Amino acid sequence: MGREFYEQYSDVRELFDEAARILDMDVADLCFRGPEEVLVETANVQPAITVANLACLTVLKLHEIYPAAAAGHSLGEYSALYAAGVVDLPDLLKLVRWRGAFMQEAAERSPGGMAAIMNLEEEKLEEVCRLCDVEVANLNCPEQIILTGSREPIRQAMAMSSRLGAKKCVELKVSGPWHSRCMQLAKDKFESIVGECAFHAPRIQVVSNIDAKPLEAPEHTAGKLVNQLCGSVLWQQSMEWFLDNGYEHFVEVGPKKVLRGIMRRINRQVEVLNVEDVATLSAFLQANQ
Repeated sequence: MGREFYEQYSDVRELFDEAARILDMDVADLCFRGPEEVLVETANVQPAITVANLACLTVLKLHEIYPAAAAGHSLGEYSALYAAGVVDLPDLLKLVRWRGAFMQEAAERSPGGMAAIMNLEEEKLEEVCRLCDVEVANLNCPEQIILTGSREPIRQAMAMSSRLGAKKCVELKVSGPWHSRCMQLAKDKFESIVGECAFHAPRIQVVSNIDAKPLEAPEHTAGKLVNQLCGSVLWQQSMEWFLDNGYEHFVEVGPKKVLRGIMRRINRQVEVLNVEDVATLSAFLQANQ
């Protein structure tokens, strides 16, 4: 993650060096060499992905490309807040490191999983959640809802969803039941960390996961980030806010292009690009000449 930009841009190398100092963690080595079993630990992957996101943002700024508005999916919300000027780098990295550590601890105490349910009507999905005792983690797009909860209830929910007509059910390769009540321990501990951080007024519109509304004042940030740990990610609704307010050009900034694919399921009429390496940066710059 971020290796090409690290090798080509001194500003990105400075970012990784500063992150390593703040986190007391060799972020570059973790991102570039892993090993994978260490990288994917929640306590490691959250700061690593965040720094990789910021590397892409840094390169875009070097090309004088700045966001007009921002949003981020779950962990990505922290990068969006940074892009909007709401949080500074030291507090940002402090937040994502402790968020990851507390989520990992909560998952070890209350193990579970998540599943993607494709093309199931809302009322049937509500019945699945009620009868199987699971929760909605992510409302990604009309065809894809992510359920979360303890391992056996998730499997029961997948089986029931299939019987009720879901087109496809996929158990996700995750290490915990994110965005569920199983994260209450993480939420309780994270609240004190959030309370130690400074939040500023957003310089651009930044839409929050928890309510799909723009952040109006810096004092609202802490509560939204804390509640996000156990609450649903309202991604479809967040993207619909942008569409309803006239935004037509979207760029996924950071590793992979999952959100680019989701946006195409929400609205195929808007332009959606992604920037994660030299090739995608080149394609983005050419598309915007």
